Formats: sequence, structure tokens, C-alpha cells
Amino acid sequence: MNNQKQQKPTLTGQRFKTRKRDEKERFDPTQFQESIVQGLNQTGTDLEAVAKFLDASGAKLDYRRYAETLFDILVAGGMLAPGGTLSDDMTRTEFCLFTAQEDLETMQAYAQVFNKLIRRYKYLEKGFEEEIKKLLLFLKGFTESERNKLAMLAGILLANGSISASILNSLFNENLVKEGVSAAFAVKLFKSWINEKDINSVAGSLRKVGMDNRLMELFPANKRSCEHFSKYFNEAGLKEISDFARNQLSIGARKELQKELQEQMARSDPIKEIIAYTRDEMKKAGLSEQTIIGIIWSSVMSSVEWNKKEELVTEQAIKHLKVGNCPAFSLLHCFHLVAHSRCTQLCYITLSSVQSVLSVCVPTADVLSEEAILKWYSEAHLAKGKSVFLEQMKKFVEWLKNAEEGSVSLCCHVSISNVNR
Repeated sequence: MNNQKQQKPTLTGQRFKTRKRDEKERFDPTQFQESIVQGLNQTGTDLEAVAKFLDASGAKLDYRRYAETLFDILVAGGMLAPGGTLSDDMTRTEFCLFTAQEDLETMQAYAQVFNKLIRRYKYLEKGFEEEIKKLLLFLKGFTESERNKLAMLAGILLANGSISASILNSLFNENLVKEGVSAAFAVKLFKSWINEKDINSVAGSLRKVGMDNRLMELFPANKRSCEHFSKYFNEAGLKEISDFARNQLSIGARKELQKELQEQMARSDPIKEIIAYTRDEMKKAGLSEQTIIGIIWSSVMSSVEWNKKEELVTEQAIKHLKVGNCPAFSLLHCFHLVAHSRCTQLCYITLSSVQSVLSVCVPTADVLSEEAILKWYSEAHLAKGKSVFLEQMKKFVEWLKNAEEGSVSLCCHVSISNVNR
């Protein structure tokens, strides 16, 4: 008798249970768009009513999932296809940004609608910035009037801090730049931005995102010059932007010049070559002699690790600034009639001692002439350090004025202690 139980047959494979909440909802913006379009058609041009409708609809409609659809409708009246054209197969509305009046007051009212919506539904903030970036890439697909309205809206939103200046990266798209669309759009945008705030707001926002040195890129490479930029924006009534861009270009040129001078001095390059290079860069970047003096001084001073003991600084300065050891004064010689006011300020900040000023101003008569020293004393000095330096230099200047002709070369041999006796 067989006591073993007969095994029952089993089915192979595994059964998976799928919970309803785990099923991914299919992306279908059609019904969402119909709801938004119907609401906008009912509110019409009453933007206060539009804001209230959008506020209430957020509790019923999935703004998080359909953010792009929502913003497309509010701006263009319907879903946008790649390139900026409206999709043909979906419901549209005539009550949107692109069909509104093209004036600053209307755009300010639309900006308030977007601001209220994003303040109410904070999670839309990132999606809105992405929408603006996308719209800027679609600019060629819009009419001139539509571009103008979008530019004014963007300028207002930038001024109010509703969006980041990083959205302007889209304007550097090669096709937009080549067609001149980027520059024209930027003019409208900056005008509305400055109208809301001022150039300081523009400058601060651009610096924050590292775009303060990129405005030239709004133009094609063959027109990317300071002269063309200034002419274009000056004629558009935006001298503030023109001046800002020129100043930024100058800052960049100054940094590059100082870096190169430091490297040339470290290599002990021939002084004639350094002077020629400095003059060439000065002309190319439109830098003033006063600016050049500061750059040369900073280049020299940055190569020294100054002693923390004040009594040793003067001795260290005199040793470092000897003509034989440092090419700085041969460079200063090229600009010596304007050099001393800048040197006074820098000495006051760096060394704060008349001994240092004398070591700068009169190490040799070949570098700083009697005329240059007297000019500095009588008119070229700056307010900072004036009372300290002029009083301490008084006896030396009196001696210089009374010195017999031909004896000025003795300047390089006059000690500080003799002058102050």
C-alpha cells in the first residue's frame, strides 16, 4: 500500500498585483487645456477675474503636471509646437498675452497675474522660468508685436525678481543673434527693466548670474565691438546699458593687462617691450593714464609679501622699488605727469608713510622730473592722504623750488631724514 501523497500539479510563473495608485497616469493635456481655455473665455479681458480663476482652478486642476501647457495658454492662447507655432488640434483662447494691447501698463497688469499665480502655487516658479527660456528660443516664430510684449513682460518680471537673469542665456542662440532678433528683443527688455528699477538693478542681476561680461554676444562676431554696441544702444535710448557694457569691457581689459604685466615682470622681460605692450593695450582698451598707473602699481605691489612690522615696511619698500630691481618706474616715467595723485592714494592705503611716498616719487630724477613733483604737490594729489603727505613733503618741496638749476639730480641722494630736518 502506497502511503505517499500524490503531489498536485502547479502552474509555473509569478503573479504580480498592481495597485491602482501605482499605475502611471497617461499624459494628456487636452482636457486640462479645455478647462483653462473655457475659464479664460469667460473672464475675458478682466485680468483681476483671470487671477481669481487661476487661483481657484489650482485646487481642481493638476498645475504641477501641466505647468508648460498652462503657461503656453496664458502667453500664446494655446499649446505651442516646436518653433513657436500654435498647435492646430487643440482649443485656443483669444484672451492671452499675445493678443493684449502692446503697452507697458497692460504688460504690468499681466505681470501681476503671473506673480499672483506663482506666489499662490510656489512649485510653479521653476516651471515658469523654463517656460520663459523656451519662449525666447521660439522668438523667430512670433510676430514683432508678440516679441515686444514678451520682452516688456520679461523686463518687468526681471526687475521685480520674479525670474532670474539666467533666462537671458537663450538670447545667445546663434540663429537669434544672426538674424538680429536677440539685440532687438534686448532693447525692449532693458527699457522696461530700467523703467521699473534702474541700471543698478540690471547690473546687479547680471553679475549675480555671471552675465555682466556677455552682452556683446547679442551681436554676430563681425559686429561684436564696443563701438557697434554703444552706437546700437545709444540710438535706442539706452545709454545706461552702453556705458555699463563699456565699463565691463574696461574691467576685463584691466584684469588681463595686470596679469600680463605681472608675468612679464616676473620673467624680467626687456623694459622696452613691456612699455610697448602697455601702451598698445592702453590704446586698444581705451584706458586712461590714471588707470594705467594704478595697474602698474598694483602689479608691482602684488609681487611682494609685505612685512607685518610697520617699522620694516619702509625699508622693504625702498629696496623693492629701486629702479635697478624693478621696471615699474620706467613704466611710470611714460605717464609721470599724472602718476603722483594715484601713487599718493595707493601709498596712503598700502604704506601710510611719507618715507614711502618719497621712495616712490623721487628715487631718481630720470624717472620723476622736478616739474612732475611740483605738479603733484600743487594740484594733482587726491584728498585721501593729502594732509599727511603734503605736510611731510613741505620742506622737501621748498628745497626743490629753491635748488639751483642743474642740482635737481641730487634728489636721488637726499635722505628722508635730511628733508625732514
